[in-house]
Amino acid sequence: MSGGAFWNFSLAVYRDPAVQRECLELQDRYGIDVNLLLFCAFVGAVHAALLSADEVKQAASAVAEWQRDVVVGLRGVRRALKPLAQDKAPPGAAAAALRETVKAAELEAERIEQQMLERWAAERLAAWPRAEPPAAVAANIRALFAVASAPPDLPTHLIAATLAAGGAAPGGRH
Repeated sequence: MSGGAFWNFSLAVYRDPAVQRECLELQDRYGIDVNLLLFCAFVGAVHAALLSADEVKQAASAVAEWQRDVVVGLRGVRRALKPLAQDKAPPGAAAAALRETVKAAELEAERIEQQMLERWAAERLAAWPRAEPPAAVAANIRALFAVASAPPDLPTHLIAATLAAGGAAPGGRH
């Protein structure tokens, strides 16, 4: 599964279990779209670009239907299959195989959403103000949290992993 710079960045950042826990907690407690969270981090770390709350809303709107109808739908199916997949009897084995298929489809749906966000950003990137990557990442996540009514505490593991990956990414600023 190949992807663009955003997808590769996300894979590098999200491999850290502490980042996964932070992102999933924000998703489950506050309804934060993890792809949108990673997008805000990516734009700040790799492009040093600042997003306003309105631009975060526009980005969310650009992928809202896909996120709701496809990604969340597949996630629901995958989670519903989990208890069945743990049964060692024949229906359980079949459910486990189906769950793996759905999990792969969910991951592909996530990648497609990231492509949509990356394309959306490419059309606007030149007009966005710039800041040093640490400030841009924090500001972009704060803008997302303001839109989503999430807590004011920033995800520290995500920010650290983002800044490390942003510097190593092609086109990274540091």
